[in-house]
Amino acid sequence: MAILVTGGAGYIGSHTTIELLNAGYDVVMADNFYNSSPEVLNRLKIITGREIPFVKCDVCDEQQVENLFASHPEIDAVIHFAAYKAVGESVEKPLDYYQNNIGGALCVLQAMKRHGVKNFVFSSSATVYGEPERIPSDESCAANGATNPYGWTKVMQEQILTDLCKSDPEMNVAILRYFNPIGAHPSGLIGEDPNGVPNNLLPYVAQAAIGKHPSVRVYGTDYPTPDGTGVRDYIHVVDLARGHVAAVKKLAEKCGLVVYNLGTGVGYSVFQVIEAFEKACGKKLERNILPRRAGDIAENYANPTKAREELGWVAQYTIEDMCAHAWNWQSKNPNGYKE
Repeated sequence: MAILVTGGAGYIGSHTTIELLNAGYDVVMADNFYNSSPEVLNRLKIITGREIPFVKCDVCDEQQVENLFASHPEIDAVIHFAAYKAVGESVEKPLDYYQNNIGGALCVLQAMKRHGVKNFVFSSSATVYGEPERIPSDESCAANGATNPYGWTKVMQEQILTDLCKSDPEMNVAILRYFNPIGAHPSGLIGEDPNGVPNNLLPYVAQAAIGKHPSVRVYGTDYPTPDGTGVRDYIHVVDLARGHVAAVKKLAEKCGLVVYNLGTGVGYSVFQVIEAFEKACGKKLERNILPRRAGDIAENYANPTKAREELGWVAQYTIEDMCAHAWNWQSKNPNGYKE
């Protein structure tokens, strides 16, 4: 089975490409390097020992996407990562997020329809739960309460996929609701390398640890949580990548539409993550306490039982592993891929 990985040079896409190849799948990567680097392709070749077919493609450009599918008729399935992903930025630039995230998905799905490709794994998010009905959140929780435009793009895309599957019983779609991916490949060759100042906690902490920022920004210490900071379910990016491999195997069963949480089932506060990273890097980090950010919620972590029972998938890495691997990546690549 040949799998198209859109956004394949990105953080999660690159790690998933490795795990797909390890599992014996053929991969075609597509990316426009908006939030990634061509250097990723070189690093992947070192890690896997393989030259991975790559097409530079903007998934919002209908003709480019058509050319991609036409030039690779071997594609049997798509894992769709190509999207903007920062909650805070989405509040500032909602139109950009709706246009890119929903428009890109529609371009890919229309091309799949034209080329008879019936298998799709969607990169969704726990943000679809908004202020969750219950914690830990399971897949039966209402998934239409997003608190920011990024989350709403995921809710809307899930609805599009639901409607698509109702209209076409041959479609097989796995919606994967990620919690908070962090960490890096144990080799230290690939990891998270956001453009500009990171919007997410872990890359900012890692950059503070190498001296790029004087302190770690903590947005809100007045949440109703044990230490007042936001609590999230952090999952190692390699565990998350392996969850995609499990989802692809599920598609082969002609599963129709399925939905899974990918998380550890354990919540850690911002302060706990900072402390774990301090242990990994061997130094104390200054903290800059700031007001809450728009769109953030107090607490959310996964009930991952369904993924364990139906996919045979369980997260393996601890928060200490995640921080150690993130520090290994950041300390070896202080400027990310821009050496």
